Amino acid sequence: MTGDELVRIHVRDDQDVFAMRKLGREVAESVGLEAQDQIRVATALSEIGREFVEAGIDVSVSFRLERDALLVAVDFSAKTDFRPSDGVTLAGRLVDRIEFDPVEGRISMVKRLPQGRKPRLSAEEIRARIADSAPTTALDELRRQNRELAETLEEVLQLNTELQETNQGVLALYNQLSEELEETNRGVVALYAELDEKSAQLRAASDAKNRFWATVSHELRTPLNSIIGLVRLLVGPGGDPLAAEQLHQVNLIGSSAETLLSLVSELLDMAKAEAGRLDPQPSMVDLVALAERLRMTLRPTTGNDGVTLTVEVSQAPPEMLVDEVMLTRILRNLLSNGLKFTEHGEVKLEVSLEAATHDLVFTVTDTGIGVPEEHLERVFEEFFQVPGPIQVRSKGTGLGLPYARRLAEALGGALHLASVAGSGTTATLRLPYRHDGAPVVGRVLIVDDDEEFRATVRRMLTGFAAYIDEASDGLRALEMMEENPPDIALVDLLMPRLDGTALMLRMSDERLRDVPVIVVTVATSRQVPERAHMMISKQTLRRDILLEAIGSALGTADE
Repeated sequence: MTGDELVRIHVRDDQDVFAMRKLGREVAESVGLEAQDQIRVATALSEIGREFVEAGIDVSVSFRLERDALLVAVDFSAKTDFRPSDGVTLAGRLVDRIEFDPVEGRISMVKRLPQGRKPRLSAEEIRARIADSAPTTALDELRRQNRELAETLEEVLQLNTELQETNQGVLALYNQLSEELEETNRGVVALYAELDEKSAQLRAASDAKNRFWATVSHELRTPLNSIIGLVRLLVGPGGDPLAAEQLHQVNLIGSSAETLLSLVSELLDMAKAEAGRLDPQPSMVDLVALAERLRMTLRPTTGNDGVTLTVEVSQAPPEMLVDEVMLTRILRNLLSNGLKFTEHGEVKLEVSLEAATHDLVFTVTDTGIGVPEEHLERVFEEFFQVPGPIQVRSKGTGLGLPYARRLAEALGGALHLASVAGSGTTATLRLPYRHDGAPVVGRVLIVDDDEEFRATVRRMLTGFAAYIDEASDGLRALEMMEENPPDIALVDLLMPRLDGTALMLRMSDERLRDVPVIVVTVATSRQVPERAHMMISKQTLRRDILLEAIGSALGTADE
């Protein structure tokens, strides 16, 4: 042991144990230990001393002072074959560290001073103070221990009173928080009810708007067709000849009527698209013939010899299963836009098969004026047109691109634009490639409480899955699985009644335990459930990502 020795005492009997206890208390007080720590040191010495006295072994106890600790050494003869028992064990609980060395014949104890506190007295002052202290008897020491016990009991009673007061305060706070939480819950329930009501109103307004457009568009078509028919009778063969000015005016009427009819048709189609009533009718389509027809049809309408229109289908399959009318309308719209806003250069349609996603990619590029980056998504809003001099000169309604994107989604694909202002535009249409109508997967179950999202995923899976089932919560999903087990399930985590995590835990019987699960959710910050194959964010979900994930889950990604 290191440090200056303060005092040493020999212990042979019970009287020495009392003296050692008193001495240990005084030394602990002198070096700066708190009252409770003084009692702990004294008690530890008393327990060890009694154990040696009962064993009939004489010991020498020395006290030393280090910079931040009191060191106590209990030395005995190694030949006594002393084995520590309960007294040493109890002492070890009262000090910071205790070590028993039977070879050296020593028990070492350490009691650290409070952090940052230095000894009150020097080693010489402590020795002098201990030397001046009066000797004590067993009765005196017993009285002192009783006083310490009474003081400790008083402190315990006081702590118990404080604890009861704290418990009362905690209980009152708990009751207050419970009341506030209940009030908040009532507010949340009321807010949800209000949101449901507003959602119903918005859906009703949207339905009313769609019915209005459909009705107005339909009612306008009849008189417009009549006007166009009468104009053709007037200017066609068999009618009375018209003067040059009359012929010009009648042709203007016919042209305006045809423009208005085109606008009305687009409005009607947009209403159908928003109402989800665009039902594709797939058939085998000759892509080469389709591209050539578009080239021949649109080339005479350019009115500009400085622009060439080319098509290239050499890298694509010759046929695919798709709704020909919808595909033609999308491509005609993209090519018309390219020709309209390109004054010099080329507009080109390329068709190719992307092996990684098994998508047929239609790319329309032009060398026109381009679209500023801040307007790349706004051009897909109804009636929006990019401001500029060419747009002012060109006739347009701002419905073509929104309609084209809705058609692409109805076909299970996606339409995107990439452009730099002044450097042309690239429009990319991705569609699932099917050449024989055979789906890749048999049955897919979509489990999500969002009806619109389920409709979006259903469109993405069109032609890819033979059967597509939908469930609005986990309980309904379990019922459907029992009737027709799916080949794969797309599951949201946040749902009423039974959420996605609970649903996966209940998919444990023989028929469902091997069904792959892909989690599609907004709660991507959560850990991927162990039962799930992978997790996909709703915000970034695209058809190619979804199909690749399904292929990976089914083990067909590389097929």
